[in-house]
Amino acid sequence: MGSHVSGSGTTYKFIHVCGARQHNLRDVNVDIPREKMTVITGPSGSGKSSLAFDTIYAEGQRKYVESLSVQARQSLAQMPKPDVESIDGLMPCVAIEQRVSSTSPRSTVATATEIYDFLRLLFARAGTPTCWECGREITRQSVSQIVDEILSLPMNSRFMVLAPILFRSRGDHAELLCRLSRQGFVRARIDGEIVHLEDVVGLDASVQHTIEVIVDRLQIKQDVRSRVVDSVELALRLAGGRVIASVRQSDGRFDDHAFSSCFCCADHPEVTLEELSPRIFSFNSPHGACARCHGLGTVLEFDAELIVADPGLPIASGAIHPVASRGKSGTTLAGLIDEFCRMFSVSPDTIYRNIPSELGRILMRGTTKADIERYHAHFRGLVDYLHERWDKTTSDTFKEKLHEYMSEQPCHECSGGRLCRQSLAVKLAGRSIAEVCRLSIAQARTFLDDLAFEGNRQAIAEPVLRELRSRLRFLCDVGVEYLALDRSGSTLSGGEAQRLRLATQIGSGLVGVCYVLDEPTIGLHPRDSSKLVATLEQIVQSGNTVIVVEHDEIVVSAADYVIDMGPGAGLHGGEVVAHGSMSDVLASPASLTAQYLTGVERISVPQVRRQAESRQSIRIHKAAANNLKNIDVVFPLGTLTCVTGVSGSGKSTLVTDILMRHLWREINGTGHKPGKCERVSGMHQVDRVIEVDQCPLGRSPRSNAATYVGAFDLIRKLYAKTREAKLRGYSSARFSFNAKGGRCEECQGQGTKRIEMHFLPDVYVECGACNGSRYNRETLEIRYRGKTIADVLNMRMEDALVFFSNFPKIAQLLKALVDVGLGYLPLGQSSITLSGGEAQRVKLSAELGKTASGHTLYIMDEPTTGLHVSDVHNLVNVMSRLVNSGHTVVVIEHNLDVIKMADWVIDLGPEGGAGGGRVLVAGTPEEVAACQESYTGRFLRQVLSSA
Repeated sequence: MGSHVSGSGTTYKFIHVCGARQHNLRDVNVDIPREKMTVITGPSGSGKSSLAFDTIYAEGQRKYVESLSVQARQSLAQMPKPDVESIDGLMPCVAIEQRVSSTSPRSTVATATEIYDFLRLLFARAGTPTCWECGREITRQSVSQIVDEILSLPMNSRFMVLAPILFRSRGDHAELLCRLSRQGFVRARIDGEIVHLEDVVGLDASVQHTIEVIVDRLQIKQDVRSRVVDSVELALRLAGGRVIASVRQSDGRFDDHAFSSCFCCADHPEVTLEELSPRIFSFNSPHGACARCHGLGTVLEFDAELIVADPGLPIASGAIHPVASRGKSGTTLAGLIDEFCRMFSVSPDTIYRNIPSELGRILMRGTTKADIERYHAHFRGLVDYLHERWDKTTSDTFKEKLHEYMSEQPCHECSGGRLCRQSLAVKLAGRSIAEVCRLSIAQARTFLDDLAFEGNRQAIAEPVLRELRSRLRFLCDVGVEYLALDRSGSTLSGGEAQRLRLATQIGSGLVGVCYVLDEPTIGLHPRDSSKLVATLEQIVQSGNTVIVVEHDEIVVSAADYVIDMGPGAGLHGGEVVAHGSMSDVLASPASLTAQYLTGVERISVPQVRRQAESRQSIRIHKAAANNLKNIDVVFPLGTLTCVTGVSGSGKSTLVTDILMRHLWREINGTGHKPGKCERVSGMHQVDRVIEVDQCPLGRSPRSNAATYVGAFDLIRKLYAKTREAKLRGYSSARFSFNAKGGRCEECQGQGTKRIEMHFLPDVYVECGACNGSRYNRETLEIRYRGKTIADVLNMRMEDALVFFSNFPKIAQLLKALVDVGLGYLPLGQSSITLSGGEAQRVKLSAELGKTASGHTLYIMDEPTTGLHVSDVHNLVNVMSRLVNSGHTVVVIEHNLDVIKMADWVIDLGPEGGAGGGRVLVAGTPEEVAACQESYTGRFLRQVLSSA
């Protein structure tokens, strides 16, 4: 491989990486073809991300920053030079990683993809303003248009030109009437009656009044136009852009024709709109945001469902959560409930769920005017009482207690639309911009495809529509068509956020760029992987280079070039074990990837599955949260259960929002508000519920896997029991690098010191006082079997297991870490440097290391993220160990190797979004494979047939 010379310059055909030693890379030399799709695969921890992101992308970014001026570099976050000898042929790089781009509640799918910016422009330039009171279209007319319409009346018609000054306004308005009289106006129509201004001294201040000044009285004739123009202009000036032509009918009645030179409703003068511009459709701007929720669409309010502790208990003894505080009237919550029971003749022993719905509403929300007339009683409601306590209390502890009964509720002012009513009154094909954003990407694409305009509006809207249709098409191509445009960015999975950024990059139309992607198939059903591959190929065909870190067999097989890292993880990896075309990699005997792809190694289907039907279970009745369609679902206990289905079919809603949250509230009495369902039965059979996710173990760089599972505490106690430590009076705290006494105070137990370099990147250097050991000299004088506590932190897990084999408790915890495939990690490696998959396996090992007690339900959301098939093999064995210990594991998963190993599979679908939310089939993997309607079953048939 190499380059060829063209003219006076060198045109590179490859990206030449020479001597890469970042993290665990071992002097890697590799040539990556340009304008091709290259997949880097290999076991977790083998160095894939170190090569793709920490070396190639980091160097591309660093070279770009170095090309800027010193002044510009001072305002940018500087990137350190990766540990590599040289990289030649590198073009500008764009990284599209797994991380969710924003946790802000203001970030949505539409804003993240810039679709909302184009929608704002479309509504501002081609939208139709309407009245939010009557729905009538609001138009703005020029003076000439108003006059022409008035003069189109029949010849000799008599009419008055009125200037509507006030509309339904309280007061005597004496000063206004006097001023109008001084200005020369003789008559006015007040509350529908024509009066002489000089006869009116003042009006009833307690009544709302409408005042319309009579500017002129005219008759339609040939030469009246100039006078009509003058009268209309004067009326528009007086009334702020509004004028009324009141035409006398043959029977003496007057017929009003309202006109406006600004955006206001002729029938509702109080309804006015400002000049249409993109800013009034922005919920991040005060010009467009709803004043009540400030553009969030939701407000924090007391939730009746959270106030009720148990609807199956009596109203006055257990049904309502106790709140031990008095209101300003000295009333307690219990006293308020007693008052309700007396007022509405409800027995205190009545079960809460048996209270009539109308009385239940009054108990929570208080009485309305209609309720007072019917029951002859006024009741404030528990929600109003709690709001009073929230506003009046100065106790942070009590506010924290009250916060447990609050949840995010749709804003009543904008109904969750985020915008003020003026902005929501602008429509396109009968929809406001908020209604368009509530559509899924696929539905929005259909809506905009069908949108058509006439005349000048078509010429104005066409370029915006073209851009919108293009971006929506790209989003559908990457498999996220089920997402609603107003879906909060903070609720997206890492894979969904990555695919949104990928579609945005495609829309940018860049050429000659190196895109580096980190597992874009995360959360993607096998059905949609081919769509993703087609999208990546489209990027390549546009003249770009694509480097993908990926394990998915469909993506790996579609690559032009494959780099397989290995042979193992951590210190056992960091080498290129195979590279070239797919056939070249499959022929390599050193490739672990090839061994699984060719069937030499495989995850074997169990000969006998656990009988799920004969076991106790948790049952969810009539689940209806989000897109779930009143489904009944059974989760058998003591099994490995997989919940599958295409992206957006309702898996996370069912498992996380309903099952897990109901269990948390049942077991712990707290937690987020569960998703909507009729009830959940069988929860008493579970003692604990644990979510094993891929979130970092902790934010502190001091935390590590050994401290998380508790092994390091035992190791510190062991060192404190040595003879020398006892003679010196050292406790286990002496061997902590987080506390004063034993740690090095020069670096405060970090082992490194940060040196600020101003406009250059910060430099981290080894602490000169402790030489990176983290401890002071006296602590390092204590040894166990010749090893200091610092030596132990530098040991790999597998070596530490042998070293502490004589101590069963320590060995048990370390063996759990080794069993989940983390034997290559040093005990002291900071948790913030662990990948999501590594962090999840550490959490699993912490559970494996515990002595089994009671029945625990483990919930995992796509635990195979970031895992090579060999690591998936280890993960399946770990989950089986948990189930064999008497626990239950519920997994949301697309990985077919995990699904085929499950005892019970619940397949949702058939599509995502509104097209999903049904249980297609629930049973063994073989029963799912036999379901013709199931996409999962279609792929599972192939896997089971080859097993």
